[in-house]
Amino acid sequence: MRAVLDELALAAERHDAGIEDRLLRWRVLEESAGELLAVLVRSTRAKEIVEVGTSRGISTLWLADAVRDTGGRVMSLDTDADAQEAAAASLAEAGLADLVTFLPVDGGSYLADLPDESVDLLFLDAERTEYPGWWPHPLRVLRPGGLLVADNATSHPEEIAPFAALLAAANGVTTTIATVGKGELLAVRG
Repeated sequence: MRAVLDELALAAERHDAGIEDRLLRWRVLEESAGELLAVLVRSTRAKEIVEVGTSRGISTLWLADAVRDTGGRVMSLDTDADAQEAAAASLAEAGLADLVTFLPVDGGSYLADLPDESVDLLFLDAERTEYPGWWPHPLRVLRPGGLLVADNATSHPEEIAPFAALLAAANGVTTTIATVGKGELLAVRG
């Protein structure tokens, strides 16, 4: 897995160099944030994981490697089917393909259709400005003790602030920001 992660990070750096429009960049997860995700999955013994925002699959690799230890599965959602195809190839190369299901769907719509309390860990790494429009589903789908992680909490604080405010105002939710990578907003449902 380490070789695949390193190869993907280098490819992303090359691809993104000089691309001004962030929507055209691969926008992959930083290593420190991936390591944190893996620790969170293992420490909470998360089995049902939903990832919104596959990109090229770096976060998916970290999540899949961790659920191998918990006996879980990852559902990875993205509207970019080509990116998911590339991510699936990376997962296969790392020997983790059987732990992940890829769906080319809108994350908000998918969350709206999930049953209450059906997710152990929800990782959001998509368009941050859309998260408030998905409310209350990101919280509703978490089981008690479930964990929500949203990327880019320190790199784009103004974009994530409305969503963070919804979480902070919700009953029984504890939030914090981990200052690794581009910042991870963490919320635990009580």
